[in-house]
Amino acid sequence: MDTTMVEAPDGETYAEIAARHGRAESTVRNHWARHPAWPPSNGKKGRRLTFDPALVDQAVAEHIERPRAELEPRRLYTAAEIENLTGVTSATIRADRARDRWPAPDDESDRAHRWYGATVNQSLAGRRAYRRSAQQ
Repeated sequence: MDTTMVEAPDGETYAEIAARHGRAESTVRNHWARHPAWPPSNGKKGRRLTFDPALVDQAVAEHIERPRAELEPRRLYTAAEIENLTGVTSATIRADRARDRWPAPDDESDRAHRWYGATVNQSLAGRRAYRRSAQQ
């Protein structure tokens, strides 16, 4: 009888990645892992695929997480300025306002609707990001 132990590969499963990033396992498995920049599996833990945590962190930082914009809290920004600074398009802002997923403008005195930087930051804080690569 062979009593040697098989060494488990260093790596994290989808569930472990999800727990570490505060996301649902289904989000990691069904959305993040389908991105072309997602690292290849480096082995298995039982039936579950594992991934190198450093490569996962790199893919998440470069393609999944929304970069924090440096918005001045008391300055007013138009939708076009928000798009340039955060990557959230003006069309997305309009669509999200219609669905009550974006706050009402803080200033409507001119034709352009404007939001304080603090309002934009608060709205972006709970927003997920997924940037498609240019090849898609």
